[in-house]
Amino acid sequence: MGVSDIFSKRQKKLRGELPDVYQYETIPSELRVQIAYVWRDTLGNATEYRDSRFGTRRAYEFICETLCREYGSSSLPGIKQYERNYQDELIGFLLNEQDTERVLDAVELSFRCIDHVARRVDHLRRLDAAERADAAITELNERFREHGVGFQFAEGRIIRVDSELLHTEVVKPALALLRSPEYAGAQSEFLKAHEHYRHGNAKEALTECLKAFESTMKAICEKRCWKCDANATSKALIQACFDNDLVPQFWAHHFSSLRAMLESGVPTPRNRLGAHGQGSEVTEVPPHLVSYVLHMTAATIVFLVEAEKALR
Repeated sequence: MGVSDIFSKRQKKLRGELPDVYQYETIPSELRVQIAYVWRDTLGNATEYRDSRFGTRRAYEFICETLCREYGSSSLPGIKQYERNYQDELIGFLLNEQDTERVLDAVELSFRCIDHVARRVDHLRRLDAAERADAAITELNERFREHGVGFQFAEGRIIRVDSELLHTEVVKPALALLRSPEYAGAQSEFLKAHEHYRHGNAKEALTECLKAFESTMKAICEKRCWKCDANATSKALIQACFDNDLVPQFWAHHFSSLRAMLESGVPTPRNRLGAHGQGSEVTEVPPHLVSYVLHMTAATIVFLVEAEKALR
């Protein structure tokens, strides 16, 4: 059904009662119930589709068994029944689990299933299966925003969102551009950076940012057959991009600041805080710095890929 703009919601907007700052600690009970509705609409209702040919039971079973295997448990905590009902078990876990990261585990895995299994025509025998899957992902992300929960589902993962504007204008375009096969390595590293950031692994996030930045430039060099050492550092890769007019020479003087940013922006925070031994004192990387580098990496990737596309 999607998100409806009901009267009470409009009144809350008018009164300024809807959250305008994201939080990451809790998943509200109302949001959990709404996610369960999306599962029912997209994965199906086991009471309606008892025949395994429709895929509903198998979808819920796959999600439950995957989570149980990873948690080292025989069943998910929540609703207990003599005869195991995977749909009820998963919903019970969603509604009752207190660990936010485990709730997000279930959400991420279930929406991967929606994205890959439920969009097939043979799932529930629906000709509009792909449209339903897209609508389910859109609704999930709208529900996250509606409740002020700073996460989104993108490219098969739950990623943390600090700014809706930056996410929409910078991160999403970067992920879209990196879908091309030649950028598969950069995409994997960029998603890993977000994964580390979501789990509070700041230094690892910075390391993956630099990898994604370098992999993007290496992919461009390989695509264009530009001469560059396979083990080239970011500085050498940047030089190769400038030497081959990724930025036209007649614009070069306008991009002196860009070059300084490319050479120092992403590599420097990573080199100083994420990649080398920290000595006798533990180096703390503040989350706002990691957020800044993530968004700067995304913006740089968008610039580089779009610049390559514009070359003749």
